[in-house]
Amino acid sequence: MAHSYEIRRLGPAKVLSPIHLGTEPGDSLADFTSDDAKVLASLDYKSFLEEVRAGGEPPAYEVAGPRQEIYFDPSKLQAGIVTCGGLCPGVNNVIRGLVMTLYHGYGVRRIYGFRYGFEGLNPKHAHPVVELTPEFARDIHCQGGTVLGTSRGPQPPEVMVDTLERMNIGLLFAIGGDGTFRGALAIDEEIRKRGLKIGVIGIPKTIDNDIPLVDRTFGFETAVSRATEAITAAYSEASSAHRGIGLVKLMGRHSGFIAASAALASRNVNLVLIPELSFDLEGEFGLFNYMKQRFKLDKFTVIVAAEGAGQEHLRPTNGTDQSGNAKLGDIGTFLKQAIADRFKGKYDFTLKYIDPSYMIRSASADSNDSIFCGYLAQKAVHAGMTGRTGMAVGRSHNKFTHIPLSRLVEKRKNVDPEGELWLSVLESTGQPFYMRSDQPKNLSRASFFPFPV
Repeated sequence: MAHSYEIRRLGPAKVLSPIHLGTEPGDSLADFTSDDAKVLASLDYKSFLEEVRAGGEPPAYEVAGPRQEIYFDPSKLQAGIVTCGGLCPGVNNVIRGLVMTLYHGYGVRRIYGFRYGFEGLNPKHAHPVVELTPEFARDIHCQGGTVLGTSRGPQPPEVMVDTLERMNIGLLFAIGGDGTFRGALAIDEEIRKRGLKIGVIGIPKTIDNDIPLVDRTFGFETAVSRATEAITAAYSEASSAHRGIGLVKLMGRHSGFIAASAALASRNVNLVLIPELSFDLEGEFGLFNYMKQRFKLDKFTVIVAAEGAGQEHLRPTNGTDQSGNAKLGDIGTFLKQAIADRFKGKYDFTLKYIDPSYMIRSASADSNDSIFCGYLAQKAVHAGMTGRTGMAVGRSHNKFTHIPLSRLVEKRKNVDPEGELWLSVLESTGQPFYMRSDQPKNLSRASFFPFPV
């Protein structure tokens, strides 16, 4: 579909941008991004040829960046920022980047922060707004968390848009994941229904890196770095004991990107469990037989489990959290107890369990994530000032792009069990491709024993 990534606009851009890019105002610059600049949505050559032969245009994203003409008059604009969902390294960096680009880049002087997520847009909760200035935002990137506070769960879109109208907010930036983007979409739809000229721009935030269509989300790289530290501690404990076991539980409700990437970064992991691949406990290919073989060889074992792995072995937890996600059982404590119960009295071993999740979530961004957050914030402001709406900024195929919010909530990005990342994990750990008795019979990649030291 040629127009599947088309970005809606509030109206024509007729205001000359105050960004000079090192020249005199009004000059025509190659450095401004053209509205015709696109990045192919898929780099698959065969798909590209099929589209061309069919007479269509391959689906493509708009390239993000400053435009020479903008929609909003900066001297009249009032902007708002809201942060929602779980904590993630880099949120304050994005807030700072938004404030600095709006204020210094475009001359927007009235910027407000809504406290505690979408609750801040509902008068029922009576959360006061925060006036965001360069002085307020100057040092916030040095700390973790979010200075605006956060919450989970939806609020009535009619009520939130009422708040935006009352405050004369023309541009709202929503920092969050798929739940936040669903809320932002609901706000955008209500705005369209009323015929208002209010822009809604999203900045993808998910520590699990499971937002589709983008290369990575901010905070992920910091999370992998901190997770690697936890794995190193588990390795030290396990390798220092006879038949030692180091068990680390990491974030990843539905996608195992942090667990897989941290295992590759450390190169000291023997087994990685992710939500995308179920596993048996008993049986020839099950976890217990895996551990039994290592015990027999007097080997230590480092296990990394994503939080959503192995849910089929846990007692169902009824209900959902405030974001609408199904509540998960604790795979970390389950595995700790299951291994202890299964082998107690049969083998001499020690088991150390580490769960660094909240230490990672609340950490401040590392240098690479900090740079990435700054770029995302700048590109988001550039997009918003041109009147684009109902979209998010992201990096796709190593280019910053505009992507409709509706496309970002269609599905979740997962680790491909046949893809490069997971095959690299298998090569690094030496673990079985499948740990299930019903593994495909023709799977040539499956290998089981022996294990690497």
